[in-house]
Amino acid sequence: MKTIYLDHNATTPLHPEVLEAMLPILKEHFGNPSSIHSQGRTARVRLDESREVVASLLGAQPTEIVFTSGGSESNNMAIKGLAWSEKRRGRHIVTSQIEHPSVLNVCSDLERLGFEVDYVSVDCNGIVDMDELQSMLRKDTALLSVQHANSEIGTLQNIQGMGEMARSMGIPFHVDAVQTVGKLPWNLADTPVDMLSLSAHKLYGPKGVGALFIRKGLSPLVPLISGGGQEKKRRGGTENVAGIVGLAKACELAQSRLENEPDPCLEDLRESLLLQIKKELPDVRCYGHPTFRLPNTLSLGFPGVVGESLMIALDMEGVSVSTGTACSSGTVLPSAVLTAMKLPEKDIQSIIRISMGWGISTEDLETVANKITVLVKQMRQVTQ
Repeated sequence: MKTIYLDHNATTPLHPEVLEAMLPILKEHFGNPSSIHSQGRTARVRLDESREVVASLLGAQPTEIVFTSGGSESNNMAIKGLAWSEKRRGRHIVTSQIEHPSVLNVCSDLERLGFEVDYVSVDCNGIVDMDELQSMLRKDTALLSVQHANSEIGTLQNIQGMGEMARSMGIPFHVDAVQTVGKLPWNLADTPVDMLSLSAHKLYGPKGVGALFIRKGLSPLVPLISGGGQEKKRRGGTENVAGIVGLAKACELAQSRLENEPDPCLEDLRESLLLQIKKELPDVRCYGHPTFRLPNTLSLGFPGVVGESLMIALDMEGVSVSTGTACSSGTVLPSAVLTAMKLPEKDIQSIIRISMGWGISTEDLETVANKITVLVKQMRQVTQ
C-alpha cells in the first residue's frame, strides 16, 4: 500500500540532496571547527558557508545567525536569554495563548522565577487581538514573543504590525517562525523582528539542528548553554557541522522553490482538497483564518466523528495525518490552541490536521478525499 504523508507540520522527510550534502561531512570532513589543523579548518569553512546560506534565506547577515539544536532550543534561548539580560528593564513578558509548548512552558518557568507574563487572547480564527496586545505592552516589558504561524490551524499573525508596535516602545520582539521559514518568504532587513527561531526538520532538513536569528545591536543574551567560545560565545558546545550543512542545503532548496513556485502550488492543492471533501461532506468545518494561513495546512472538523479515530483509520488506509501538534500527542486534554479559540470540546474532538508538502500530487489528494469521505460516512452510520 502506498503511504500518503500529510503531516509535514510535524516533520518533513529528509530531502535526498540534503542527505547527499551531509554525507561527506559525516564520512570525511569530520574535524572540529574549533581546531586549527586542516581538518578543523575544512569544517570551519563549511560552517561559515552554511551560515551565509541560512542568512540569505532570511534576508539577514551571517553574523546574526546562531546555530542551535532546533526550534525548541532557539525559543528557549531567545526568551530566557533575553529575559535574564533585560531584568534591569523589567520582568514583564507578553506572549499569546496559542504559542508552541516551547514558548508557553518557558514562560511558565519564568513566572515561577518571579517574572510576570501576560497572555494575549485570540479570536475564533486564531488571530491575536491587536488592541489587547497594545494595552498589555508596558514600559517595563522586557520581551514580546509571538509565533508567525500556528502549527495546528495554520493561521498567520500580523508580524509587521506587532513588530512596529513593539519597536515604537523599544521592546524586543521574538518570532517563532518554525512553521513558516521555507514555506513563506522572509526579509528580516525590512521586518521589525529582533529574534527569529527556525528548525531544519520542518523544511526537509535533519532533526536536531536549527538556528536563532539575533539582530545586530540587540542586548547580548545570557547563554542558555555555557561552554566554550563557540557561536561567538552565544551558545557553547561543538557545532553539529553535518546537521548545519544539511540545514543550509535545505534552506538553499527552499529559496529556489520560493523563487520558482510550481504549478499547482500548495495553496491550490489545499483548496482543491477542501472542495473535494465539501462536495461529499458539506458539513465539514474548516478552522483557522480563511485568508491569512499557511499554504499547506487544513484543520478540518467532522461533526459526529472523533478526530483521533478518523486519524487511526486513515493511518490503516496508508494516509498519515494528525489531530494537532506532535509535541502534544498522547495527551487526554483538549488542544490548548482550539480551547483558546473558544471552540466547544465536542468540536475540538472532531478535528484532524492535514499538512501537505513537496511532491504531493492531485491524484494523491483525490485518493485522500475519497478515503476521508468513505470513513466519515461509515463512522457516522455506526454512531447513529
